[in-house]
Amino acid sequence: MTAWMSFLIVFLCSWSLRDLVVEACTCVPIHPQDAFCNSDIVIRAKVVGKKLMKDGPFGTMRYTVKQMKMYRGFQIMPHVQYIYTEASESLCGVKLEVNKYQYLITGRVYEGKVYTGLCNWYEKWDRLTLSQRKGLNHRYHLGCSCKIRPCYYLPCFATSKNECIWTDMLSNFGHSGYQAKHYACIQRVEGYCSWYRGWAPPDKTIINATDP
Repeated sequence: MTAWMSFLIVFLCSWSLRDLVVEACTCVPIHPQDAFCNSDIVIRAKVVGKKLMKDGPFGTMRYTVKQMKMYRGFQIMPHVQYIYTEASESLCGVKLEVNKYQYLITGRVYEGKVYTGLCNWYEKWDRLTLSQRKGLNHRYHLGCSCKIRPCYYLPCFATSKNECIWTDMLSNFGHSGYQAKHYACIQRVEGYCSWYRGWAPPDKTIINATDP
């Protein structure tokens, strides 16, 4: 094999590997309520420091946070000091700014450490809607036994009484849709689940007239 052929093979392999890494992070859309219910830890925090750790081929970024409030995870880790994420965005690592914003951060706990990534729900706190903030405080808890079923094309129907049909994917994607911003899927006293929107505590005995 000539030197040129050897170089060409190495170049093509490197190019393919690079493309694979760049396109490696793909996330399925998830409603904020599901992101909340599926997380070990949900906090409001400000990032006050960061350090690149020499873990794995690309490293792990360790963010030091000042926890403002915990919404989920009291029994697992009542106080969070560090958040870990992949250093590379291509591996779903998140980029958080130091001493600038307060963030909502969700994550999973593994071997005593909190990990988050692009497929977890994280957002600057001031970008959350009032309904999302109320969901974090109370409403999302009411719906963790419900199932939010994405609808990608019409018609869509609930197949059980504990399902809410999520239609944001028909015109939006992920957390940016109207239902994601303003609705929670909660369980009523009769046992079925339905969408709820409102500022007052939810009346579980009736279906809210503003259900989508």
